[in-house]
Amino acid sequence: MPHTRRSFLATSLTAAAAAALPADLRAVAPLKVLIIGGTGFLGPHVVRRLQERGHAVTLFNRGRTNPQLFPDVEKLRGDRKTDLKALEGRKWDVVIDPSAYIPADVTASATLLAPSVRHYLLISTISVYAALDKPGLDESAPLATLKDPTVTQVTGETYGGLKALCEQAAEKAMPGRTTVIRPGLIVGPGDTTDRFTYWPVRVARGGEVLAPNKPSDFVQCIDVRDLANFVVHCVEGTITGIYNADAPQGSLTIGRLLDTCKQVSKSDATFVWLPKDFMEAQKVRPWSDMPVWLPAEGETAGEGQVSVKAAMARGLTHRPLAETVRDTLAYVETWPAERKAKLKAGLSPEREAEVLAAWKKR
Repeated sequence: MPHTRRSFLATSLTAAAAAALPADLRAVAPLKVLIIGGTGFLGPHVVRRLQERGHAVTLFNRGRTNPQLFPDVEKLRGDRKTDLKALEGRKWDVVIDPSAYIPADVTASATLLAPSVRHYLLISTISVYAALDKPGLDESAPLATLKDPTVTQVTGETYGGLKALCEQAAEKAMPGRTTVIRPGLIVGPGDTTDRFTYWPVRVARGGEVLAPNKPSDFVQCIDVRDLANFVVHCVEGTITGIYNADAPQGSLTIGRLLDTCKQVSKSDATFVWLPKDFMEAQKVRPWSDMPVWLPAEGETAGEGQVSVKAAMARGLTHRPLAETVRDTLAYVETWPAERKAKLKAGLSPEREAEVLAAWKKR
């Protein structure tokens, strides 16, 4: 997507604008915050929230992803894998690490920074759990492990185990001074994966919409801005520990999600709920072809019902789903026509029509 199409990312408050905010919107004690990465999806929302609260932000990255963002922010160039020299001899109050995938990288950055910062916040993932096999799973559940803990290739099989090792690496380098946030599916403006975006876009198009299994199936996701707000809340309060971050347990169903998409877009969509077994026979895959949704069985029997009580007790809040849907659709309007025409997740119009036709002929 051309940078000009991402201009909306730069419309939020800059540091200069933040300085003009009323005092009650700004943090009591401004912090010096280092973000490793910071220009992907979650990072920019965190930067804006930090600026809004009056904190001083430094970004450390390679300068390859959205380098045009935040011209007013200090930027240090380097590579967390090979070149941390720009961080040497510097002091910050907090480090936010949303780009940790390999434990050795976390060990290197956290060990280097441990003497000069007091708090390290790492963004992990719900995928660290060995299985989502029980409703109400909380932060004490067993974690994924790797047969070879030295592996450095991130795949669907190694992702969760590597993230678990990243958490452990941060805590080992800065014991008692770390925060680990484990989000589920992060959604909203700025998401380029289309893993949630498919539904607002597809429902807005109207007509018969292929929907997975039954409307009462639980799902979970978190608006990127709610996650960013919680991250900043944790660093402002030096809140340490481990927290799942997602929609409240059992609060969201796929039916409610699709109904909200229809209400927001005011479309004429009608939903055709296809049984899991029929979709399986048609090779319609959960999550990729039917984004957000997974069957509630086996290792995903607790899907959509992960507990976020700990995070909510420490300040995690959630905006209305309709706001997330509305702003996601507005974000899609910034895309060029060719990008809108081919989403990265979900069924193509042709494939959807083919499966619906097969259902009617069964």
